[in-house]
Amino acid sequence: MTHRCKRPSGLWKIVVWDEPFFQGKKHEFTTDCYSTPENGFSTVRSCRIESGAWAGFEHCGFQGQQFILERGDYPCWEAWSGSNAYHVERMCSFRPITCADHGRSRLMLFEQENFQGKRAEMSDDCPSLPALGWGSSTVGSFLVCSGAWVCSQYPGYRGFQYLLESDSPAGEYKHVREWGSHAQTGQVQSIRRVQQ
Repeated sequence: MTHRCKRPSGLWKIVVWDEPFFQGKKHEFTTDCYSTPENGFSTVRSCRIESGAWAGFEHCGFQGQQFILERGDYPCWEAWSGSNAYHVERMCSFRPITCADHGRSRLMLFEQENFQGKRAEMSDDCPSLPALGWGSSTVGSFLVCSGAWVCSQYPGYRGFQYLLESDSPAGEYKHVREWGSHAQTGQVQSIRRVQQ
């Protein structure tokens, strides 16, 4: 059974600029931004996470490559996409990660789609699934019982990132295509909890 998350107000704050290194037009958000152009920005070029954890997206409408933004400064696009499989120079939408609960996160992973085959349960970060004994370089499906998790394509939290949350969609990710609009492969070799 998955844990449903509520969205109390005041726990998230992101400050964005339309130029690198915190220059240019500035705006603060405490809720979702579906489209930066609709808010007067062609794109975000730098940002600061003051509270909460956020998911940034390459395209408007929470589409494209995902970026996990935890508390701290992101002075330029390399700061949020430098470890991804390809560099993305824009972030056009973002939203709070409401289920981030670093201390009580629980995740089940399955070798095949639809929760079939070999399975494993996690409640802690894992920089290398192969080192943990997961025999495959891929994962077929996930069940997020609680919290929010970042799955990365390669060991050491490198490559494409996939955000998995217990409240979306009910914590069930039965197929690779449910991991995000940019998901192309089931290759996952490291997993960590989102820091709140």
